[in-house]
Amino acid sequence: MNLLKTFVATLGTSSEEKKLDVKRVYDIKINALNGQPIDLSKFKGRYILFVNVASKCGFTPQYTSLQELQDTYKDNLQVIGVPCNQFGGQEPGDAKAITTFCETNYGVTFPITEKIKVKGKDQHPLYSWLTLKVNNGMSNTSVKWNFQKYLIDKEGNWVDYYLSSTNPMSSKITKHLK
Repeated sequence: MNLLKTFVATLGTSSEEKKLDVKRVYDIKINALNGQPIDLSKFKGRYILFVNVASKCGFTPQYTSLQELQDTYKDNLQVIGVPCNQFGGQEPGDAKAITTFCETNYGVTFPITEKIKVKGKDQHPLYSWLTLKVNNGMSNTSVKWNFQKYLIDKEGNWVDYYLSSTNPMSSKITKHLK
């Protein structure tokens, strides 16, 4: 039994360890790349699509579709990019490098958060909420790779998640936004 506890602790996915004191995603604190807080509650009444992003990934061209999704559904949706360097070291840059890369190469105008950990022992509370049923009330998931997407509804409820291979403009996502 001690071996099992050690294994679970190593994974850092124990519900008890990751249980948050917040009920809604809007209550989670996260900063933008520039260090300023992002007030998630300002997106109430719109869907939010959280995407863990990276600049050196095979899925990086999805920035184009993410911006198209943002532009197309701007009155009903907020895309938020969440840089993470946990998958193949594919987001090594600092805040300035990430900002420059996104703006210069893809014309990104949607918010990009500070670089965080989306899994493991030091998982950011946002991803503890997105990935654990004990927090989101709907489902347990794990982040498999860069550009995995999580959709939150207009009231801040967890809707679904989409693997990296799902194009942001896919009807799997857009059917909720129409």
